[in-house]
Amino acid sequence: MSRTARWRLGLGASAVLLAATALPAPAHAEDVTDYAITVDPSAAGPKIDRTMYGVFFEDINRAADGGLYAELVQNRSFEYSADDNPAYTPLTAWTVSGAARIVDDSGRLDDRNRDYLSLGAGSSVTNTGYNTGIAVRDGEKYDFSVWARADTGTTLTVSLQDAGGTLATARRITVGKHGWARYRAAFTATRTSTTGRLTVASPTAAALDMVSLFPRDTYRHEPNGLRKDLAEKVAALHPGFVRFPGGCLVNTGSMQDYSEASGWQRKRAYQWKDTVGPVEKRATNANFWGYNQSYGLGYYEYFRFAEDIGAMPLPVVPALVTGCGQNRAVDDDALLARHIQDTLDLIEFANGPATSKWGRIRARMGHPRPFHLTHIEVGNEENLPTEFFARFTRFRAAVQAEYPSMRVISNSGPDDSGPTFDAAWKLNRDAGVDLVDEHYYNSPRWFLQNNDRYDSYDRSGPKVFLGEYASQGNAFSNGLAEAAYMTGLERNADVVRLASYAPLFANEDAVQWSPDMVWFDNHASWGSANYEVQKLFMTNVGDRVVPSTATATPDLSGPLTGAVGLSTWDTAAAYDDVRVTAADGSTLLSDDFSGDAARWTHTGTGSWTVRDGRYVQSDDSAQNTMVQAGDPRWHDYDLHVKATKTSGKEGFLVAFGVKDTGNYYWWNIGGWNNTRSAVEQAVDGGKATLLSRAGSVATGRTYDIRVTVRGRQATLFLDGQEWGRFTDDKPAEPFRQVVTRDARTGELIVKVVNARSAAARTAIDLGGARVASRARVTTLAAAPDAVNTGTSTPVAPRTSVFTGAAGRFTYTFPANSITFLRIREK
Repeated sequence: MSRTARWRLGLGASAVLLAATALPAPAHAEDVTDYAITVDPSAAGPKIDRTMYGVFFEDINRAADGGLYAELVQNRSFEYSADDNPAYTPLTAWTVSGAARIVDDSGRLDDRNRDYLSLGAGSSVTNTGYNTGIAVRDGEKYDFSVWARADTGTTLTVSLQDAGGTLATARRITVGKHGWARYRAAFTATRTSTTGRLTVASPTAAALDMVSLFPRDTYRHEPNGLRKDLAEKVAALHPGFVRFPGGCLVNTGSMQDYSEASGWQRKRAYQWKDTVGPVEKRATNANFWGYNQSYGLGYYEYFRFAEDIGAMPLPVVPALVTGCGQNRAVDDDALLARHIQDTLDLIEFANGPATSKWGRIRARMGHPRPFHLTHIEVGNEENLPTEFFARFTRFRAAVQAEYPSMRVISNSGPDDSGPTFDAAWKLNRDAGVDLVDEHYYNSPRWFLQNNDRYDSYDRSGPKVFLGEYASQGNAFSNGLAEAAYMTGLERNADVVRLASYAPLFANEDAVQWSPDMVWFDNHASWGSANYEVQKLFMTNVGDRVVPSTATATPDLSGPLTGAVGLSTWDTAAAYDDVRVTAADGSTLLSDDFSGDAARWTHTGTGSWTVRDGRYVQSDDSAQNTMVQAGDPRWHDYDLHVKATKTSGKEGFLVAFGVKDTGNYYWWNIGGWNNTRSAVEQAVDGGKATLLSRAGSVATGRTYDIRVTVRGRQATLFLDGQEWGRFTDDKPAEPFRQVVTRDARTGELIVKVVNARSAAARTAIDLGGARVASRARVTTLAAAPDAVNTGTSTPVAPRTSVFTGAAGRFTYTFPANSITFLRIREK
């Protein structure tokens, strides 16, 4: 019987069987336990920094404009461009009644604000806002502003309405003849709507720019403020740090500035000087994720937000090596020197006195006091470790020469393992780097398997900043796996100093990446199951780890089993001469496609046909085009296949161990825009990388592929040469725990994750500690597939009191649960 099958038995027979392996047989049936936790309160584990858990804000999924940034008008300065998105024009999100045109000439408001609207006499423009429209609430106030110019003067009429009629009393604004000026008005909503529209009309010709509408009630009531419900959800986490602004935003595109000398380049890396000063004079940019970013939410606002929520700011600056699929080292020494100086200027902007050049700019923006910046990160997920590190060392040397106490953070590339990861870590280790940023997005199974990842890290080497991680889903099963992993982060708090789930925000109508921690539309927001997990850990960290051990779940894994498959991703390819032979040499499957493909089942997308004796997938824009053949019970076999790429962006995929459409292994040859190859394991649809190395596939060339499966080991051969091998024998342990001490409250915090589908009756030995009998309990428990939405929150914390705490006691942790017991020491 498989382990999964045993879990599904529930309590009773399975509980007794587990107890027989975990603990001595008890005298009474009611004392039968599934697990035992033993705590040593006299020993001192690693200290946990207050800043250990934080958040990472990147402008992805429209997290800034249309999200955290409270501006309600989309494309307020008419700067949208096809550079941002092929579908964009300067009038995207606007409709015109009458005559209007976009002008880019010397009459503009500011050189960095290139476009403005020339509105004809008797004409109007209407903005559609974000999502379904401009959201307003009955009785709340909204502040309107516009920069306008009218050679003969005019009176603008500004109105808010939806299909049902007026949403607020219209306002009339008199525009003088003295050139560009900012004009303001205030609205009070007379009813609630999520489909509002803002209209500006003029009886005579006028020029408009920076058309803006802000809710009066923003977070901390800043005039260029943040959307309150989203900011409050971050504040409720009590994060130790805020990492910003990226991510791929800082290591993609041009490294030039936004100026006439550089040709006003729109596809640039995020550069902090573009984002400070008056909003009407800030640059605009094409966001890497396929839309425009206005920079209304810029570095000053990030620093203020971090300060407001009591978090450490942690900015990331470009290293002049692009990543996120671009992978190019910028070879321009003068440009590198300019970016290094920009980084020094950033530190002065954050920390310098109000009399310094950049400190003065901060003070003029409203914050004469320094922001107390202590950490800065250079680069993000660079896939060229040697080129990146050569530039990183120059940044670090310059920063530490002027600011010796500043901690300069490096990174280890885009993967959790592999040649790039190993090379980057060696460079970081040899150079004695303070902190190394690791990123990985893997399956829930990977997180359950790798709780011990940091147990073996060098305690005297660089510390780890786990800057981005998630388990590829927003169901509670994902949260359980992440929580189990976080117990390992805390246990290794002497190595893992900082950690942040990513991404933070997602607008449900503009998703480029999923999963995400907080979801929203134009009027509401909700925390995912992952958010609730992060909140539970962030608000119950403790000061120091208390050493503890726990018994484990018996693992009964058998051999790697499954059918075989063929697939492509953004590529057209042809396959031929598929053979599967058992370990004894007998034939399990042989297909040279001289006839039909009747033995293959098409479970993915794409277009498969037998053509000229080959099995051809001809749609080079289709993704995950899987076809399968064979018996899911096959084990200990050899798979041979010949593959030829005919067109497209990537290579081809050969699958083995295929159980169903969501559970398999595949060898992705020439993936990631034909830059590397990897073996990935899919479990319930989520993927984890088991092996990875650089490599590409040539169009028109036929490759000979062989995969040998023996037991739980697979060996992979490409054109007769061994490419790599792996053994998948690590248990996905569903029961994890860690214990910390909170010196402020005098409590032990026993944190237990039970990802089984059965309750876990557990014997807890506090090692002689004298404790109060009443313990405060916080529990997250839900069905594994439970997902929080805007209308339903099945994953939510429940608090209770447990009155049976003692030096030794028994506690039953619910199925699929995360439980924190706060037990006061006497």
